[in-house]
Amino acid sequence: MSSVPERSEISAEHKWDLDSLFASVETWEERYESVAAQIADLEEYEGHVTDDAETLLAILQLREDMMRTVSNVASFARMRRDEDTRDQDAQALLGKAQTLISQASSAASYIEPELQQSSNEELDAFMEDEPALAQYDHYFDEVLRMKPHTRSAEIENLLAELGEVTGASGEIYNMLTNADLTFPSVEHDGDEVAITQSNFTKLQQEQDRELRRKVYETFYGEWETIRNAVGSSYKNSVKADVKLARAHNYDSAREAALDSSNIPVSVYDNLLSVVRDNLDLLHQHAELKQASLGVDELQMWDIYMPMVDSETPEIPYDQACEYIIDAVAPLGEDYQTRLTKGLDSRWVDVYENKGKQSGAYSGGTYDSQPFILMNYQDDISSMFTLAHELGHSLHSEYTSETQPYVYSGYEIFVAEVASTVNETLLTHHLLDTVEDENLRRHILNEYLERFRSTLYRQTMFADFEHQTHKLVEDGEPLTPDRLDGIYSDLKKEFYEPAVVDDHIAREWMRIPHFYRAFYVYQYSTGISAAVALAEGILEGGEDAATDYIDFLRGGSAAYPLELLRGAGVDMASPEPVEAALSVYGDYLDEFASLQ
Repeated sequence: MSSVPERSEISAEHKWDLDSLFASVETWEERYESVAAQIADLEEYEGHVTDDAETLLAILQLREDMMRTVSNVASFARMRRDEDTRDQDAQALLGKAQTLISQASSAASYIEPELQQSSNEELDAFMEDEPALAQYDHYFDEVLRMKPHTRSAEIENLLAELGEVTGASGEIYNMLTNADLTFPSVEHDGDEVAITQSNFTKLQQEQDRELRRKVYETFYGEWETIRNAVGSSYKNSVKADVKLARAHNYDSAREAALDSSNIPVSVYDNLLSVVRDNLDLLHQHAELKQASLGVDELQMWDIYMPMVDSETPEIPYDQACEYIIDAVAPLGEDYQTRLTKGLDSRWVDVYENKGKQSGAYSGGTYDSQPFILMNYQDDISSMFTLAHELGHSLHSEYTSETQPYVYSGYEIFVAEVASTVNETLLTHHLLDTVEDENLRRHILNEYLERFRSTLYRQTMFADFEHQTHKLVEDGEPLTPDRLDGIYSDLKKEFYEPAVVDDHIAREWMRIPHFYRAFYVYQYSTGISAAVALAEGILEGGEDAATDYIDFLRGGSAAYPLELLRGAGVDMASPEPVEAALSVYGDYLDEFASLQ
């Protein structure tokens, strides 16, 4: 097992190009300081938002200019910190950026409460008087829709200023688990095997079952040493969610989280219900895995094992890029060319280094190129993760080029569709073109695992979040023991016939997404919509691909359910989830036939 290198040992071509955002920290400081003047200018307009159309336009444009600068400053600081979470200077930059976000949000917090004092008719009249306001039509609709959940300007300003405090649990968790928490090595066959958060899953795919057990028990044993700290962090994160929801006149934190994207809670309930009705498919997967491994009992350290009795094929980064570029050809030449250019333009921070933020994400801003954080491990899973993040990045690029800044973001509900379409196309491409039977079996296994981990596992997480927030809303204590119990019960229900032990009951501790409440369900809805769209693209050819690219260009210019209906998928109904699970069942049967 190779040791994890320092960042200085990684070649420049495999690091993202942050110089394209800010050439130096000094330049960053200059832009940081410029926001103070913008904040002061914006504060001068308080009380005058609806004086006239010209003033309203000036306020909205000033806020956008300010928030674009803040976004660039914050994105750079976060990525610098994520390169090495131990770097004190980078931590300081991020701390300053987070304070700036809070200050800017506070300065702009009066705008929407003042807008909500107007009627639709008054805003329509403003748009007639000032044509440049027409682009804000959907934004105005969204502001008025949220009127019942927006407090006075004074209260909204206070809540904005408290943003750093209410988000502190997540930041503490991140520093605790990435900068401070380290895992002991395990001895195996006379060698020391290093364990990190980034390589844990890969180590759980090693053929040597005894090594897997040692890694599993050592990994979760170390989490046990910070159980009370993480339990306190998560408890306070949930409490913050609940209190903020109540402050905005919501009955529950879940309703508040979903309403920000205009998603009814029935979509969440549909997901939980349909997945629970189809747990037999997940149990079938577990039984297939148990049979393929030839074990009397399927243990938790067996869960990540491929259902193939050969070593997982290595997929070097360059080979993964080639596969992905070929796989997205059905989306058209423009999409394929953009993706290729991005890979050649240092969008991706490829390999793990000591102190690097674990996991993967796609970032960047309206004014920057996309940036992708990876911890690439030369395996099939990493290849699929790269395809996933490139889906996000291309979504961002199309949106930024097409939409004005006000609609340049997009909701996670649609974002996870864009990423998972790439995964689905990659699977089809590889199964259609790869002749190596061993690799084909591993690809099929990987796609099944992604169904398991995306549709079932994320739905289980969504159920956990629903239960934990409900307890706090009902005034019940949220202790580590209780969290273990909730998680263990869900694990037993979902992962029958596997053995659920005390170690896995603590798995909730290592899920950073829980600090962004009611986020993970969108992975499950995303794969459901993505399967339908990908099948349509492969069957419908150029017209379907064009419709899909138009969907990517939509940004947030319409509500997520509307955007997806325009692309031919209705996520307000259970059908897409049922259809995705049917595909999962077909792949399970196909794999069983190969045994």
